[in-house]
Amino acid sequence: MSHITMTGELSRVLSKRDVFVLALGAMIGWGWIVQTGYFIDQSGVTGAISAFVLGGIMVSVVSLIYGELASAMPFVGGEHVYSMRALGPAGSFVCTWAIIFGYVSVVAFEAVALPSALAYIVPGFNVFELWTIAGQPVYGTWVLTGVVGSVVITYLNYRGVRPAAQFQAILALIITLAGLTLLLGALFNGTSPSSPPFANAGIGGVFTVAIMTPFMFVGFDVIPQAAGEADVSPKMLGGLIGLSVACAAAFYIAVIWAAGQVATGTTLVESPLPAATAMEIAFNSKIIGRIMALAGLAGILTSWNGFVLGASRAIYALAESDMLPGSLATIHSEHNTPSTAVVLVGALAALAPLFGEQMLVWIVNAGGLGMVTAWFLVVISFLILRYRNPGLNRPFRLPGGYVVGALGLVLTVFFIGLYLPGSPSALSWPYEWAIVALWSLLGGVLLILAGGLPTQSEAKAHMSAHELER
Repeated sequence: MSHITMTGELSRVLSKRDVFVLALGAMIGWGWIVQTGYFIDQSGVTGAISAFVLGGIMVSVVSLIYGELASAMPFVGGEHVYSMRALGPAGSFVCTWAIIFGYVSVVAFEAVALPSALAYIVPGFNVFELWTIAGQPVYGTWVLTGVVGSVVITYLNYRGVRPAAQFQAILALIITLAGLTLLLGALFNGTSPSSPPFANAGIGGVFTVAIMTPFMFVGFDVIPQAAGEADVSPKMLGGLIGLSVACAAAFYIAVIWAAGQVATGTTLVESPLPAATAMEIAFNSKIIGRIMALAGLAGILTSWNGFVLGASRAIYALAESDMLPGSLATIHSEHNTPSTAVVLVGALAALAPLFGEQMLVWIVNAGGLGMVTAWFLVVISFLILRYRNPGLNRPFRLPGGYVVGALGLVLTVFFIGLYLPGSPSALSWPYEWAIVALWSLLGGVLLILAGGLPTQSEAKAHMSAHELER
């Protein structure tokens, strides 16, 4: 404990490039490698692209709202800061705990996705069966791989944000090159065998894919979380958020189109790694397909890395506001990282492989509800602050702010409804709702241990201290 201090500050060491690749790498992670076949099979190439356009519009609107708020309040914690100012301590806790749920769900997803990918690449990887959950065996090799991966990514983030950002830049480049290679293969070797428009599923198929897009796009909001460590102007910070979403949307749409030009949805959905299968078909080479699988490993690591950073900063921000135990606000005196929060996120991720491959589905669905709930509360905060604090300095100011805010409100409410009982895509019982309930219970217990919610006057004093530091 000799290197740990409860006081101390996060260092502003992230450049424009660092901020951009942290967000982009977090978004274009592993999901597209394993889900492209499902997207095309469910709604056809046209339907899948339509779904990503719909999801991209929703996320783009929300990201622009984030951009204005981040430029006005460029402090670590992102959502926590905005919602605290607009909604008070109770609303801020719900919003921030919801986004932490979304981030931790991605981190847990990657801890299971890593052994899943290795099982595809390495023959005979599944050994030492431990137990069965939801009909799926849990292997010792899966658990060991997930735990080792958690330790490595946690250590990288513990050591400092700058090394983590450099690591992210290298892997994001690998993923981008892999996606471009698949696109070139489709352009020159594609035969357009893809399933019929909308895969005969109509608008239902589009919505089936659309509800998965929040999980695919989450990552842009890592930028506001790391705002306290960005050596970037507030106006530029807001612009980088929107740019990262636009680039991710273009990437996803290009990959879906390219995969649909070289294979049918039926063929792709039968593969554990559809994007790798599409690459193999496009170039008639198993070796190139394996290379795509390795790019998928890079995608796992970029998302994992980006969301450990995002989740730990959000936890730190809550703890600094006395809504979580004070030890989680620890800043390492040598590395300038929220070290205890980083370790907590890593520990939660290490538990996920114990539940086997089925955890991938549960985590995507349950975590998506947390993400969209937080985005909804950020949009509410945006509208309240536009009304209550019109004179707030907003370097990245949206034209027609109320119209954009209203559109964001409608879109986020629509997406929340897709997860609730009565919807065809509602979360399943017991597993997915149990995950939501356990996360809510954990938040309540930690809040009690921290002494409960601060008063309005304490919250205002905390915000004033932030503004003075700025």
